[in-house]
Order: sequence, then structure tokens, then C-alpha cells
Amino acid sequence: MGTGALGAVAGCLGGETDVSVLSAGSLASVLNSTVGPGFEADHEYGYRGEFHGSNAVMRMVLEEQKQPDVIVSADASLLRSRLPDSIAPWDVVFGSNALVIAYGPDTPIGERLEAGEPWYEVLRSADAEVARSDPDLDPLGYRAVQLFELAADYYGVDGLAADLAANLVIDPKEPHLLANIETGNRAAAIVYKNMAVDHELPYVELPDQLDFSNPEYTDYYAHATYTTEDGTTIEGTPVLYNSTVPSTAPDPEGGRAFVKYLLENPAMLSENGLVVNERFPHPHGPVPDEVLP
Repeated sequence: MGTGALGAVAGCLGGETDVSVLSAGSLASVLNSTVGPGFEADHEYGYRGEFHGSNAVMRMVLEEQKQPDVIVSADASLLRSRLPDSIAPWDVVFGSNALVIAYGPDTPIGERLEAGEPWYEVLRSADAEVARSDPDLDPLGYRAVQLFELAADYYGVDGLAADLAANLVIDPKEPHLLANIETGNRAAAIVYKNMAVDHELPYVELPDQLDFSNPEYTDYYAHATYTTEDGTTIEGTPVLYNSTVPSTAPDPEGGRAFVKYLLENPAMLSENGLVVNERFPHPHGPVPDEVLP
């Protein structure tokens, strides 16, 4: 799930035929630095990754702007609801993630978070120093808004959701969330845990009831909703990454090989901050036999 385009940041790293992967931006680092090169080393394929918000990914596929061999979403339900069975009759959930608050340790806000002040009070008093991504472009963005709603109920603080939404700045390009912390342009940002790990930034963990990581709280997460600009209302759901090879893939065989490699190498994902445990992989629909490990 990421907002804005990173573009084809990973071109042909090797091999004669590229497998094109259109993915949520929150996986840019692990796919480009670890999974993609590993896939190339083990197969006679190249790898080409392009990264956008998951909403944008689905729109590009539906509007035929992009024809990738592999689609990766940061919200399993989003892929299933937006793409018809004629395009994506199956998918495999391969990992999960959690919302955290990454921060710059040498900033006043970072110092307050590091000292253990309640995160919501720190962010509530922030003035354009903390960023979140665009809720109309990707799941990370609308999960941040849903987090505010859940936090107001969880902590029993009236007006908290509105205050947090007003005080945090929207950055339409997810990669900029952490880059701006590293350059000192922002003090903190709401991101996925793997993103903070990738950038070696300190972060505040949230309770399971708020971080969208635990399927046991699926019903609780669903209490928070967000309605996008196009009128789609999205309920809060656990962060579940899924992948498919669309029926429109130029190289479906290469796409299936990539998804299988992704499923066979969970350590590559867990080392980069993703949660990959006994719940995964979880197939949905008529998954081809050659995809499952």
C-alpha cells in the first residue's frame, strides 16, 4: 500500500524477460532490495517493480493503464472488491503489518514520544509536524483516519479524531513520509512497521486494538469507516497483503513464478518488519497449483 508513484524504480535487474510487479508502495523496499534480486538469481526472469497506493493500483488495472504480471495489495479486501473475478479470480494472502508512529529522535516531538508521553496527546498538539498519507489513494491513508476514530473510543477522549485529522499533514507520496523525517522536514509520521524498520527509524507501537495487525479484532476495526472521494465506504480491516496474477498478465507464467517465490521465502519479508507466521500463506479462490509452495 503506498501513495503516489515511485514509478518503475526497479528496472531489469537481470534475466531476459522482466516480470512486472504493480504493488502497494509500502513494499517497495523489500521487493526492490530483497525479493526482486533473489527472484532474478533463482529464475531466468528479470524483475520490474512499480509502486503506487493500492487504490491507485486497482484503478490502473481496471482502466487498463497498466497490465502487470503480478498485483500486490496492502488490503486483501480492496483487491477482491475492486477487481472482478474476470480479472482476479484468485489471490494469496502472504503477510500482515501494523500501524506505528515513526519519529525523528532529535526533534521535540520525537523526544516526547521517546519519553513515553501518550502518543495521541503528542500528535494532538503537533502543528503540521506530523504526516499521514492520502486516504483517497491508499490503505495506509484511510487506516490512519480509522485509527483516529478508534483511538477516540479506546482512550475515551472527546474530539480526538477530529483534532488528529486536522493537525496531521497529508503527504500524497508515501515514500516522502519517512524521507521527510530523515531530512528533518517532519518530526513524525503514521506508517507501517516494516517501513520504519526499513529506514531504521525509531517508532511507537500501538495497542493491537488500534494498529490493525490482529485478526482477533476484526470486528472492532470494522467500527471505523472512511468514505473515499468516489463515494466508496471502507470499513477498518486487518492489514493483510495479498497478491494475484491477473488474467490480463502479459506473462502469466512468469507472474505465477514470482508469486510462488514470494510465498516460499517468508524470511525475506519478516526480516523487513512484516508479520509472516503460521497463518500464511492463505489462499483465496482457485489458486493455481504451481503458485502454492
